[in-house]
Order: sequence, then structure tokens, then C-alpha cells
Amino acid sequence: MKIKIITLLLMGVVSTISVAQNKDNMTEFDHTFAHVVYFWFKNPDNQDDRAKFEASLKKFLDNSQYAKTKFIGKPPKAIRAVVDDSFTYSLVLTFDSAEAQAAYQVEPPHLIFIEECEDLWEKVIVYDSEGI
Repeated sequence: MKIKIITLLLMGVVSTISVAQNKDNMTEFDHTFAHVVYFWFKNPDNQDDRAKFEASLKKFLDNSQYAKTKFIGKPPKAIRAVVDDSFTYSLVLTFDSAEAQAAYQVEPPHLIFIEECEDLWEKVIVYDSEGI
């Protein structure tokens, strides 16, 4: 019985430490201005296109002076009818303000990314939101 209690206590301590460490490594989502982009590729199964896109996008985000929260995603297999998993990649960025997002649109790293990759996609949809 004592062994079970000690084991449970140790598991709780390890879990608490793990959660605390993960929380410290998280980038907090900025609620001021969100910029969500969905990309549909011409050839979504082409691995060379995907590699090119990911490398260019990561280079761009590493050099953006305006984007704060930076999330690149791929669709999970949808298990509910309301989930749209037809896109190839998603991008979620946050900004300090609408003005910072406007400046991001014309910053050189963003323009280089578009130039390098625009031939890969057939459709792009953007959803911008200001926090309430």
C-alpha cells in the first residue's frame, strides 16, 4: 500500500514539473490582431513542393520583424462534418496591432516568401480578426 501511495505521489510531482516546464516554453497568443491563412496547393501530394514551401515559410517567419505568435499547421484527418480539412497548410500569426500587420504585408521577408512560393498554390484564403 505504501509503495502505491509513493508511486502516485512521484507521478504527480513529475506531471507537475512537466506541465510547468511546457508552460514556460509556450509563446503566449497575442489577442490584439490575428492573421489566419489557408493554402491549397496545386499538387498537394508533391513532397518537393511541400519541402520548398516549408523551408521558405520558416525562413520568412524567422526574419519577420512584425509577426509574434507563429504557427504553421497541416490539416488533421477530419472526423466531424463541420471540419474542413481540404487545405494543404495553415498559418496563424498574431500582431501587436492592425498597423503592424499592414507593415508585415510589405516587409521584404514576406514578399520574398510570396515570390518563392506563389507558383505552388492554387488558392489562398485569409481571415483577419481583431480581439475583443
